[in-house]
Amino acid sequence: MKKIVINKNSSKKSSGDSDIFFMSFEELITSIRDMSFLKHLFKYKSATLLTYRIHLLSKPLLTSLILLALSPFSSSIEDDAGKRIKINFYFLFAYLMNFIYCWRRRNAILKEAAAEIERIERYGSLNDEKKMALSFRPLYLRTDISFNVVSGGSVGHIAGVINNLRHFTGAPVFISSDAISTVSKKIDTYLIQPDRRFSDFRELWPIYYNRVFESAFEKLSVDFQISFIYQRYSINNYCGLKLAQKYNVPLVLEYNGPEVWVNRHWGSPLKYESLSEKIEITNLKFADLVVVVSKVLKDELIQRGIEEKKILVNPNGVDADKYSPAVDGSAVRRKYSLESRIVIGFIGTFGKWHGAEVLVDAFGKMLAADPGYKGKVSLLMVGDGVTMAKVKELIAKHGIEGDCVITGLVPQKEGPGHLAACDILVSPHVPNADGTPFFGSPTKLFEYMAMGKGIVASDLEQIGEILRHGETAYMVKPGDVDALHAGMKILISDAVLRTRLGENARAEAVAKYTWREHTRKIVERLNEIIMK
Repeated sequence: MKKIVINKNSSKKSSGDSDIFFMSFEELITSIRDMSFLKHLFKYKSATLLTYRIHLLSKPLLTSLILLALSPFSSSIEDDAGKRIKINFYFLFAYLMNFIYCWRRRNAILKEAAAEIERIERYGSLNDEKKMALSFRPLYLRTDISFNVVSGGSVGHIAGVINNLRHFTGAPVFISSDAISTVSKKIDTYLIQPDRRFSDFRELWPIYYNRVFESAFEKLSVDFQISFIYQRYSINNYCGLKLAQKYNVPLVLEYNGPEVWVNRHWGSPLKYESLSEKIEITNLKFADLVVVVSKVLKDELIQRGIEEKKILVNPNGVDADKYSPAVDGSAVRRKYSLESRIVIGFIGTFGKWHGAEVLVDAFGKMLAADPGYKGKVSLLMVGDGVTMAKVKELIAKHGIEGDCVITGLVPQKEGPGHLAACDILVSPHVPNADGTPFFGSPTKLFEYMAMGKGIVASDLEQIGEILRHGETAYMVKPGDVDALHAGMKILISDAVLRTRLGENARAEAVAKYTWREHTRKIVERLNEIIMK
């Protein structure tokens, strides 16, 4: 009888033990949705969930019940800090009592949040005069209810801004719901993590976190003058607004997309959509500057009634020193036996918008159409996420396991080395399924450019505005497998073209899209607004 180990946001890796069936939490959820989970019921000698921190585990009651369904008599949860709990009657009873308490309190929490938003609106309409001195210290707030995020666009974006604020303001202070490894150790950092209460309810947990954050912030020794508040907006959060009003300083809101839409189309629809919409629009309405990464997002905000003059379109950026042609990728090539091959690469969190499955499908069809590429061209897929199951399914369907490498998640600092191991980098983003314009500004796009590699990319909204076909990349129709197949073939066969496109892209990234330049634009625009 085998054991099963499930990884939910843990840094621990599979041991490779043949007696252990290892799967990701995403794969577990997929199996529940497609009913294949039934074949796992009561099947295992033991079931263990590996997670980042037990007290930060979402939906602990449901998760525990799932583990018991896999192994009724030997189930446990272990975290990266070394804590381990055995799931037994006492454990379940404690979580059940917490669940019942929070369920009974749900309406009170919702009413409290609605009342807070009304108070913020009343106060905001009465106090439009803000004070700011750039020599004072800005507060950067990261309030996402997500933990152990070691890679991806958000990690690059957070570090890109806060690490560069010091060039234009006083020393920034970072207040976050979790540590971000790419943030400079020289920056004063305070962690304010949510407690367990309401962790069984995905929408109530971030609402309750506002109260937790406010209480914890009061205990911090803020013995310095605040220049402004910068907040990366997260769903159902209004901490930044309250702090800005309390200290009478400007609020800069980083807005990366409509959370209600994102959950409806890329996740699960929200139960309390109207409240989430109200919290979001209040943040946007009373922020002094709203930073968006694309013109599509600016147009959306204007349609929602946000003043155009306070919206800054500021595409994502890159650290051009860390992402550079000088980075050595030979160790990665040796690790995966890619020394003699042309390597096509992709890096990302495998979201529904990334098109990773389109890339694998195109690669598989390319090898089928040109068998001579087998053993000579490889696909390197770096990362993990919700579409990984589909990616693996397509790899098996095309029978290209020997020509594909899936690395899993790698720390952000190891990203440049993996990109350096590639000859061609692909950005296969797909259009939004509902026909609305793609609103993203892929961080990988700028990282690819800075690496000086030949790029094949979807000609999709901002991607097609930043890159120019035949000059800085080879552009293809978004979501078109045949077009992507053809584009990859052209760059495989033409090393001179790869080099020219890569050099041009690198020059453009260095000139226009560094994180320092990105941050300068934010501070400059905020200063203009406040001075007026």
